[in-house]
Amino acid sequence: MAENKSKLSIVTNGLLKENPTLRLVLGTCPTLAVTTAVSNALGMGAAATVVLICSNFVISALRKVIPDKVHLPCYITIIATFVTLVQMIVKAYAPALDTALGVYLPLIVVNCIILGRAEMFACKNNVVDSALDGLGMGLGFTLALTLMATVREILGSGTWLGIQIIPKSIPNFTLMTSAPGGFFTFGCLMALVVWFETKTNNKIDRKAGCCAEKGE
Repeated sequence: MAENKSKLSIVTNGLLKENPTLRLVLGTCPTLAVTTAVSNALGMGAAATVVLICSNFVISALRKVIPDKVHLPCYITIIATFVTLVQMIVKAYAPALDTALGVYLPLIVVNCIILGRAEMFACKNNVVDSALDGLGMGLGFTLALTLMATVREILGSGTWLGIQIIPKSIPNFTLMTSAPGGFFTFGCLMALVVWFETKTNNKIDRKAGCCAEKGE
């Protein structure tokens, strides 16, 4: 029972306690870039989740044979392999999504969330726990993207997943679909999270970039 609880805590850790975007402030480039529509956010989140699970699994399985001096190039090679596979599948079966995500899909290779989990978790834990960690972090990333995209799409386009929410007779707040709208929405969500942390006495230190995962 305790073991099951521990496995569950690994997954939920990425959702709430250490949400990679809203609490650790990682992966902000795709977060700001692709959240103009919920469909794009879900697509990016799903792609990143698949890469996280697969790369964590393989890196954990090979952690004892990867030399320390070349561990980072090895991690990037493993991650790039899965990103390429995901990109090929998206191109074949969802070309519209591939076009919408653009360069941010292949740039998953250097996403700080994925490299950070490889460094901090996968190389130190067994394959099952590492895969669960990838799942939790991926779902947390997807959750943050979806929250941002929901706000931006409804206010900026009047729709949610293409479904008309705000009547067309009401002008859209088009600023929300632009870069300033992305920063504004992200700032508001971060402020909400910090307020919640203060109320629950659960504040954490935030450092931008991959160093946040390394504690540097």
